[in-house]
Amino acid sequence: MKADDSAIDLLPIADAPAANAPRRLAWRGSLLAGAGVLSFSGSFPATVFAMRGFDPYLVAIGRAALAALAAVICLKAAGAPLLPPRAHLRSYAMIALGVVLGFPLFSGLALDGGASTAHSAVVIGLLPAATAAFAVLRAGERPKPLFWVACAAGALSITVFTLTRGTGRFAGADVLLVLALLSAAVGYTEGGRLARETPGWRVISYALVLAAPLTVPVTAVLAITTPMEPSAESLAGFAYVGLVSMFLGFIPWYAGLAMGGIARAGQIQLAQPLITLVWAWLLLHEEIGVATIAAALAVLVCVAVTQASRGRRGVAT
Repeated sequence: MKADDSAIDLLPIADAPAANAPRRLAWRGSLLAGAGVLSFSGSFPATVFAMRGFDPYLVAIGRAALAALAAVICLKAAGAPLLPPRAHLRSYAMIALGVVLGFPLFSGLALDGGASTAHSAVVIGLLPAATAAFAVLRAGERPKPLFWVACAAGALSITVFTLTRGTGRFAGADVLLVLALLSAAVGYTEGGRLARETPGWRVISYALVLAAPLTVPVTAVLAITTPMEPSAESLAGFAYVGLVSMFLGFIPWYAGLAMGGIARAGQIQLAQPLITLVWAWLLLHEEIGVATIAAALAVLVCVAVTQASRGRRGVAT
């Protein structure tokens, strides 16, 4: 009888590691996603620097061409095929359209059209909400109600911030920023799905290589036909958006989405506006208003709530 009682008493202890494994995996995914967000947070300031010496279209397309070169080198060094499996071509095409072409182009044009780095960063704070919605539609995830409440609160904070600036309505640059965040949400969701079975670096590499027949020749034409005034800061900015924002940052980002769940880990990006505001202040000397800081802090609070809320990841559809 005592032996049976001892066995029963030990069962919770023995099962504890297994029971905690999903939670540990989710937090590990959040940490990896955080590393990706830290990389992405410098994208807007770096884009501004790059556009001081290069045409906005050249920056948007050329960064993808530069990243494609890095992707080819990595794929060849690893002995991996240069093209993705044919069965997943549709998903890789969506990634290419979303994060390789759409987001850089629309966000770059918004910055060139007068949107400040700080304003753009806070508007892009809507991106986690869009990513969560696509995670439900495309990746079969089912976050809990508390998650959606926090997600909606973050989105509302961003919307109120945008509508209370300037004329009290969305400007043309804001439309471009919304197109940018929708493009990124599609690319993030598809990449997170594929990263469940394929390493994150290969996911972004395949998307870059798939887009290369378009990005490389267009970059060459733009380099010949558009004015260029390269400087140390513009070259550094271009190198950053091409190698870090477009390639290296996606390695931990996609791994984090796959481990932690696309919707849950994706909410880490709510912290990106606040980090970008710091970069804008340090590097570009932009003035940060009280409303901008308040909006950034509001979405930062939502990060904690979404990370504390656990939902069912589901199965990719």
